[in-house]
Amino acid sequence: MPPLADSSPYAVETHALAKVFGSQRAVDGIDLQVPTGSVYGFLGPNGSGKTTTIRMLLGLIAPTEGDHQVLGHQMPQELTTALHRVGSLIEGPAFHSHLSGLANLRRLDSADARSEPSTSDQRIHDALDRVGLKPAANKRFRAYSLGMKQRLAIAAALLAPRDLLVLDEPTNGLDPQGTREVRHLVATLAGEGITVLISSHLLAEIQQICSHIGVMRAGKLVAQGSIDDLRSTQTAQLVVRTPDPGRAAQVLTRLGVGQVHCDGDLVTADPGNEPPERLSGALAEAGVRLRRFAIDRPSLEDLYVSLTGEGFEVRS
Repeated sequence: MPPLADSSPYAVETHALAKVFGSQRAVDGIDLQVPTGSVYGFLGPNGSGKTTTIRMLLGLIAPTEGDHQVLGHQMPQELTTALHRVGSLIEGPAFHSHLSGLANLRRLDSADARSEPSTSDQRIHDALDRVGLKPAANKRFRAYSLGMKQRLAIAAALLAPRDLLVLDEPTNGLDPQGTREVRHLVATLAGEGITVLISSHLLAEIQQICSHIGVMRAGKLVAQGSIDDLRSTQTAQLVVRTPDPGRAAQVLTRLGVGQVHCDGDLVTADPGNEPPERLSGALAEAGVRLRRFAIDRPSLEDLYVSLTGEGFEVRS
């Protein structure tokens, strides 16, 4: 088993990574940083450069510019060493439809020059067990549901010990049950210490399972970091519903709260650094009757829309 290169805190790191097709910069000089042990959601609309980036990371296509490391190993110079510790699912599972899940995994494992034949059966059964497919091991692949097919593809990626799992749109086309199955599996793998990089355009899925995100737009990485840190960069809004909007606005203005705006019984403002208890206390002391008092924090969806825009141009 090759040793990990431990000099970097990142499982994946790129420097000005770019890919040009003719006159089109499909990926435009991105600096990606995937922390070791994280579940990193790689977000962006279809055509934003996510899959092209993943193909470069895995050595499937060569970058036009820049460089990158995977598990601390320089690519593509140390590609063989690095990729032995990387499992991946790119653009959906591909198996022999007439063979069972078990038989498909046996074929894949036997084709791996680094696999140990004496442990093959045990590793295959362990991989099927990890993804919950042992009861369906002898069922033909053509009879699998979409969720089962995705889980079998992840099992294939786990035939050898992995430190990084790269999943490109793993819930694409799945029904709610299949989506829950894959989401639970990712959470389990992350709990075992495996770094997981998930490319998706489905914001709701990313929000439920990821600790960090990177957001792509038109080939550029427009933001990345922990979800909490990125949300904290967004301006919060004070929301007050009251039958006394004029008096509420006067109190808030007197306290130095900015951007006070009235619309019927709704008063909104920028609370700045004012403690919520001071604001609510001042309103109550002034006799303002409160139907609602809240500091609304922007959601991940709000952040995503602010970064990618609406009606943006997507690349094919």
